[in-house]
Amino acid sequence: MEEMRYGLVGVGHMGREHLTNLAHLRSEGAVVSCISDPHPPSLNLAVDLSHSLGLAPLPQVFSGHRELLDSGLCDVVVVSSPNMTHFEILMDIIQHQKPHHILVEKPLCTTVQDCQKVMEAAKRRPELLVQVGLECCYMPPVAKLIEIVKSGTLGQVQMISLREHRYPFPVKVNNWNRFNINTGGTLLEKCCHHFDLMRLFAGANPVRVMASGAIDVNHKDEVYNGKVPDIIDNAFVIVEFDNGSRGMLDLCMFAEGVRNNKEISVVGELGKGEAFVTESIVRVGMRKTGRRGVQTIKASDRRIKYDSFTFISPACSTSYCREQ
Repeated sequence: MEEMRYGLVGVGHMGREHLTNLAHLRSEGAVVSCISDPHPPSLNLAVDLSHSLGLAPLPQVFSGHRELLDSGLCDVVVVSSPNMTHFEILMDIIQHQKPHHILVEKPLCTTVQDCQKVMEAAKRRPELLVQVGLECCYMPPVAKLIEIVKSGTLGQVQMISLREHRYPFPVKVNNWNRFNINTGGTLLEKCCHHFDLMRLFAGANPVRVMASGAIDVNHKDEVYNGKVPDIIDNAFVIVEFDNGSRGMLDLCMFAEGVRNNKEISVVGELGKGEAFVTESIVRVGMRKTGRRGVQTIKASDRRIKYDSFTFISPACSTSYCREQ
């Protein structure tokens, strides 16, 4: 089997999650050949994880992404560095003389202008595959609901509702995720997944957005280098689509005491489907049969090789929530 060599740029929490994922794909030819991060503690944790995963040889370690690119050790680069670094790193990868395919963690960039520049640069390198890591559509209950909607079972989609009630943002290196200038804002950093799902369910593009959000509970007593965090911790967003359907997001990041931290509802002219992510349950009911006809489906995917942190209970401990 032909090997595909992966380099990881950024090995904080998400980077190490990708490291674990790729280790489980060794039988498919995936090899983590190199990693880079300017933060030594994160690099040390990634090396320790590589040992525990039995990677041999261990990935080559670099302190910067340019050294990783110049090494010639990888065919694909996974970018899982802080949001505000994506633009510079992506442009360096795309413009590098050696072609590298790219998987970049969401968001692509923190501004529309930077996203457009990256897309234009990528178009000039058609030999490169550039993907953004919007993976929620592959979670078993969400994938099952997408399948039901696309089958036409519910009829024409009219309303989409996504609720995420969860714990606050974890602490990350140098507290970069406490400020909009670094993240692009909570509705980009956290909720680009939800807007992506709305488009999938609606099968249409947005034409109008209305939103209301606030900083009501989290981070109000935190100060970093004399600055108070400015990221919102709750919001309601309504999106109207060009086919007449509408979507709503209900976000709360001070709601640890929930059974499912993600709940999705899609209502069509014929029926309604719901997905409950943590419990991995899908419910489907039709207008003709009413409440008694509601079916409950346990969603699963045999291809999943281990339980990612994405699926753990939202009642995380302080030690889990801390990020290196």
